[in-house]
Amino acid sequence: MRPGGQPNMQQIMKQAQKMQQQVAQAQAELAAAELTGTAGGGLVSVVITGLGEFKSVKIDPKAVDPEDVETLEDLILAAVHNAAEAQRELTEEKMGPATGGLSLPGF
Repeated sequence: MRPGGQPNMQQIMKQAQKMQQQVAQAQAELAAAELTGTAGGGLVSVVITGLGEFKSVKIDPKAVDPEDVETLEDLILAAVHNAAEAQRELTEEKMGPATGGLSLPGF
């Protein structure tokens, strides 16, 4: 702080600009990352980006039983949840340092 107790605006602006650059870098890394969620020992896998965009779903033919569609649906849902959890963890890892621990909407 400067004399008189006022924060140095130039220093605050520098810190804000640095934080903005770190957030942009973290977002770019998240966009480039691909995470895989699996279920059923790999019978179903889902690939998403670090920003949560779904890229693909793979289903092993062994998981397809016309008499038991419900199990396949459960496997797909479990794989999606697994991928979403990996995406959440990566987002915290990448965005945490950039935001100084602040929670930003949408991340």
